[in-house]
Amino acid sequence: MFYILMNAFMNCACFLVLCNCIGHVWIFIILVDDNIQNYKGMAHSAIGQRLVACLLNVSEARRKELVETVARAAVFDSNGGRREGTTVLNIFNDQDYNRSVITIVASIDCIKEAVLSACEQACRLIDMSAYAGGHPTMGAVDLVPLYPLGEEVGLGDCAKEARAVAAGLTERVSGTSAFFFGWADSPQHRGLAQRRKEMGWFRKNPDTGASRPDVGPLPQKRYGLTGVGASPYVMNCNVTIDTQDLALGRSIAMSIRESTPGGIPGVQVLALPHEGAVEIACNVESMKGNPPSQVGERGEPWPTFSIGGQPYCHAPASLITARVAELAGRQGVATKGTALVGFTPYECIGLAEKALSLGIAEFWKELRRLHM
Repeated sequence: MFYILMNAFMNCACFLVLCNCIGHVWIFIILVDDNIQNYKGMAHSAIGQRLVACLLNVSEARRKELVETVARAAVFDSNGGRREGTTVLNIFNDQDYNRSVITIVASIDCIKEAVLSACEQACRLIDMSAYAGGHPTMGAVDLVPLYPLGEEVGLGDCAKEARAVAAGLTERVSGTSAFFFGWADSPQHRGLAQRRKEMGWFRKNPDTGASRPDVGPLPQKRYGLTGVGASPYVMNCNVTIDTQDLALGRSIAMSIRESTPGGIPGVQVLALPHEGAVEIACNVESMKGNPPSQVGERGEPWPTFSIGGQPYCHAPASLITARVAELAGRQGVATKGTALVGFTPYECIGLAEKALSLGIAEFWKELRRLHM
């Protein structure tokens, strides 16, 4: 399995590919791109001012062509015409989980149709009644989060588009249903973890039929239930520990979870069996305000960005990796590697600006061409 990552250091410009190759040997390949410094940074161009990202989670990874068909629906219309102002930056497939994350970026004016078209295609191609995988899920389209990237886009704008996506999906695909989270969940603004708990998402065999969606009919087995929302950017950081001891993984997950005293702020985490080991799967939420005093493994500060002129920050992946390594090491267990699913917000805006300025709709193919 390939994990396409971006090097987050400010003093170098390179792509990082993490490969699991031949048993338990991890191979790192660095490919330098001298031009990447020209487009790193948050919303520094006119293109970037109105951008929104969606990390679309679908319950399929073992049929690669199907997932790519879903991704293409975001950037091409039914006649094959390219959607302006839209690009797919990355497709992250995890065959063990049978789950893919498609990173779609578009202007706020285009994001609804791009995401809605991809969701519509996914619902047509994925049958949840036949689903099998190792990751919690409730829907063929399991998660539709919208994140503001540009300075001219606010959380309220993303919430409006998220609600429109949910309404459009239930209209276009009869039998689909959705619940709202974050700023789309008005007026409560309940977080994703809370809403998932309320819907039974964390249960081993969730009863979708017992859930009460916010839009659409009671969930049907074929489509399941989709979470749709808006929030500051959420980064996915997964650290694999070299053990099959799930109890140890859960103990580590509890220790680093935000709600635990001494946990890492903004981190929501699960421990899951994964490819013969245990993965500490973290949602790293961005928080309003200045960074806390904690620093990363090499002392680097928390990455920062702004939404509507307000500062936000998120925990660095190196801090999460170091904390997991420390806790696992106390039990004589090593870490095998860390994977970012998609990009940090800093990287996402820079790559999106580059892709859109060059008119590249299927940017994920450019990454594969460079790396594979």
